[in-house]
Amino acid sequence: MAIVSITSTSVTVNPLKQSQAIGAILAFLGLIGMLPLLHGSPGCSAFTKSPLVQHLHTAIPLSSTAMTEVSTILGGEEKVEEAILQMVQRYQPEIVGLCTTGLTETRGDDLRRLTKDIRQRYPELNDLPIVLVSTPDFKGTLQDGFAAAVESIVKEIPQNSDGCCLQQVVVLASSAFTPADVEQVQEIIAAFGLQAIAIPDLSGLLDSQWDRDYNGITASGTTLAQLQQIGHSVFTLALGASMRGAAKILEQRFDIPYEIFNELTGLDATDRFLQALADISGNTVPEKYRRQRRQLQDLMLHTHTYFGGKRVSVALEPDLLLSMVTFLQSMGVHIHAAVTTTRSPVLEKLAIPCVTIGDLEDFEQMAVGSDLLIANSCAVAIAQRLNIPLYRQGIPIFDRLGHAFSTKVGYQGTMQLLLDIGNLFLTC
Repeated sequence: MAIVSITSTSVTVNPLKQSQAIGAILAFLGLIGMLPLLHGSPGCSAFTKSPLVQHLHTAIPLSSTAMTEVSTILGGEEKVEEAILQMVQRYQPEIVGLCTTGLTETRGDDLRRLTKDIRQRYPELNDLPIVLVSTPDFKGTLQDGFAAAVESIVKEIPQNSDGCCLQQVVVLASSAFTPADVEQVQEIIAAFGLQAIAIPDLSGLLDSQWDRDYNGITASGTTLAQLQQIGHSVFTLALGASMRGAAKILEQRFDIPYEIFNELTGLDATDRFLQALADISGNTVPEKYRRQRRQLQDLMLHTHTYFGGKRVSVALEPDLLLSMVTFLQSMGVHIHAAVTTTRSPVLEKLAIPCVTIGDLEDFEQMAVGSDLLIANSCAVAIAQRLNIPLYRQGIPIFDRLGHAFSTKVGYQGTMQLLLDIGNLFLTC
């Protein structure tokens, strides 16, 4: 059981965490026809959009209320109303995702009351879902903002009144999962004869956009019609501990049972996930995955000598930290240092002495003597100064191509992860 400690420094010198707004916007990118709206200054929007563009290497639809000094002092309610009306007129979005910033949260704008007033004044907007998420950047992290957005989606989207679908399940995938991870999970679920509604479905970001005209809204992801059918699902698969809140909302609203899968990387984690799918569907595990399991066992046998006894330092968001630490320990790796961004119930469950809530400066000091570093691309300079290889995980990753296509879930994803990290150990 890990002891969670907080760094004693009074300032963040080299930030590890990203703002909540970045996580919320990332979640909104997994809904088709969505146009995110950030209630704040143009600078807030730019600093939110930049890491996502660098990470995903694609255009990010994002609007802003463009708060100025005058509107901040006198009130920004008119800015929100004006922005929503212009967005509807110009882009015709199916869903609007409204996020706050530190600027407007500090001022105390009551956006929930404001959206109700807007609907009263403009009845034509009654059928337009507006998903409101509180994402001040002076607290919380990317993972928190992502989770808050998912919770707002499952709480606020109205439902159709059709009957229950016995083969339909909801998949709540946390920010720890790449678009390719989400696609792999959907493929595994489909192999059991189940139909998955992923919230959000980031796998569409892998599709080519060359055959589409850019129209200022998201072109892929979970549809509004699918969101309106989630209440008729038979089970919720929550991938990542941060999805527990959204899973509980679905249970309270629609009496849908759920199970939390803290990780989908590694032999034991994948076994548990596939057994759950077999129980839900009543079908046996397909031979395809039995074969992949045998392949993974063989690969683990042949690579464990490269992992055993290695010292690895990890700096990631809590959900991803848990997944990576658990997998590495299953291969005999010693966790030399673990740094994360925020408190989470999963941290104390880690079988390591200590987890530090801090920044990359703390990580650099603690990682001395490691054989490998695992963090996002912001740790490149640290790896160079310490002369230690860096395996890139998390957000943002801006100095490598194709991270969205990389997968670490299931037997096949675990094999890829084994090879990637094993090759780093082999060459260092």
